[in-house]
Amino acid sequence: MSIVVPLYNEVENLPDLVGRIHDAMQTCGRSFELIAIDDGSRDGSGELLLRLAADRPWLRPLVLVRNYGQSSALQAGFDRVRGRYVVTLDGDLQNDPLDIPAMLDRLDRDDQVDMISGWRQQRQDKALSRRLPSVIANWLISRSTGVHLHDYGCALKAYRRAIIDRIRLYGELHRFIPSLARDAGARIAEVPVRHHARTRGQSKYGIDRTFRVILDLVLIVFFMRYRQRPLHAFGALGLWLATPGLGILAWLGVLKLTGESIGGRPLLIAGVMLLLMGVQLVVAGLVGELLIRIYHEGRGRPQYHLREPDDR
Repeated sequence: MSIVVPLYNEVENLPDLVGRIHDAMQTCGRSFELIAIDDGSRDGSGELLLRLAADRPWLRPLVLVRNYGQSSALQAGFDRVRGRYVVTLDGDLQNDPLDIPAMLDRLDRDDQVDMISGWRQQRQDKALSRRLPSVIANWLISRSTGVHLHDYGCALKAYRRAIIDRIRLYGELHRFIPSLARDAGARIAEVPVRHHARTRGQSKYGIDRTFRVILDLVLIVFFMRYRQRPLHAFGALGLWLATPGLGILAWLGVLKLTGESIGGRPLLIAGVMLLLMGVQLVVAGLVGELLIRIYHEGRGRPQYHLREPDDR
């Protein structure tokens, strides 16, 4: 199995993290690799990671040249995993590696589950700045994507390798991995996991990330619902705008034929603008359809995934 851990300025937690993961994996007797990705840390985390890997053959360090963000760091780890199962967790010691064996046992015995997401029932974070925004975000993401989880933000997750091979992370989409996994065909279960208060280092998250979550949510909803049919998204909105625009212009045309002056009416400008915006959106949908076909046919990307027996 492969354990993927992104790190950013966690030099104080790194030795303890590596030791706890090793101890947890020793209890379940599985062969494993730990892929630790230093995401451009400036506190010496990268150098310490390389020193720790010198006498630990199961530790595979990756040092990025600058800070790319958690999604890119995770993707760098996903690109290099070699295990049958893949587990992710944070490097701040708030996730407990001792929960990993139970998650793997669940994947072993349950053929109907492809991904297990952790649920921090007893979350040890500040109520106003961390827990309250998290509750709101979890509710909003669950309602918008249709993937209902109590805790989207928990980094402790376990996957079958086939699911990891099907998804790609860009921007800050690491928050929506369960939604991307469901889109790739994953059957998801949620289990309670332990959570510890941060004792060393500083949190990289704040209340400001709520606004970024909302913007990313718009992207992920569009991605899940209209990636294969962008014309249905842009075209539907375009028709909703163009139809009243056409109605307004038709009515004004009748008035013009009866001899009334329509040149100074604001309604004329509104009708023309609605019609033009509607036509532009329909054209954008057609361009999107062409791009989708280029993406799938030109690069050989599949439009679907099969559930193969060997996935397990």
